[in-house]
Amino acid sequence: MSAISKMPETAVAGRMVEANGVELWTEEFGDPAHPPVLLIAGSMAQGLLWPDEFVGRIAAAGHRVVRYDHRDVGRSTARDFEEHPYTWADLKDDALGLMDALGLAPAHLVGHSAGGLIAQWIAADHPGRVASLTVIGSSPLGAREGQVLVRALMGEPQPEGALPEPEPEFLGFLRNAAAGPPPATRAEAVDFQVEMARVLGGREGAADFDEDAQRRLEERLHDRMRAPRTAANHRLAGMAGPEAEPVGALARVTAPTLVVEGTSEPVKPGHGRLIAQEIAGARLLMVPGMGHNLTPNAAGEVAEALVAHLAAAQGAM
Repeated sequence: MSAISKMPETAVAGRMVEANGVELWTEEFGDPAHPPVLLIAGSMAQGLLWPDEFVGRIAAAGHRVVRYDHRDVGRSTARDFEEHPYTWADLKDDALGLMDALGLAPAHLVGHSAGGLIAQWIAADHPGRVASLTVIGSSPLGAREGQVLVRALMGEPQPEGALPEPEPEFLGFLRNAAAGPPPATRAEAVDFQVEMARVLGGREGAADFDEDAQRRLEERLHDRMRAPRTAANHRLAGMAGPEAEPVGALARVTAPTLVVEGTSEPVKPGHGRLIAQEIAGARLLMVPGMGHNLTPNAAGEVAEALVAHLAAAQGAM
């Protein structure tokens, strides 16, 4: 694993930023005058899931790095979904609003999982606002990955041309979770998230899984949430707008693009290759042993590739 930097001393304490009608907890690193990088986390994921060492490496390379909590997770606005419904188009507009509020224009966008969908969406619809695009462990915009997952869970056949299904171990974990009661205590919630992280590591990641470190992280994430149960609103947002993502939009992406996928990806196996095929000039990086999440064991290699990608994109501007 490549060596990666510690958190820079220029880190700014987290603060609330109003964007698109909600408050988003936001944390910045690096020199504010440096080219901005916006890190967009996945569904139900807090900004702190971008590892400190990973963030530090990007900032040390000469970038202003921003990570944030989506609405309904972490320290950001948390509300009842029935009273304040939304779709993933609104989560995309949250990111755009944050870019406006912080003056991130143009910005290098780095998205993980569903955050990668948001990054692709912005890059397709607002090419002038995106200096480069990096997509990690994600699915192609407009390919209806959520519908593929539902059919897989129900044991229904996939139509011709559908995305590859998740690995059986991941589907089994979700089925077992759906069959039982939801976590009722802090300890149960943390246990569930630890096991989820283990499964997300994929088959190759099992040997390197650090349960104690993961448990400490999950306890920290649980304890900083305004309302732990509102994270599930991201699933409701997907159901509220299943056709929200534009179809065929990736052909409009003009930003230099890096697509990253782990060889042990259990959730979206093979999806990275499909993204790279649809974006002109995109480069695909397959990371040996990496599962779905950006774990410490994979963060070094991904950080080094990202720093090189950002430098090339910045030099071409």
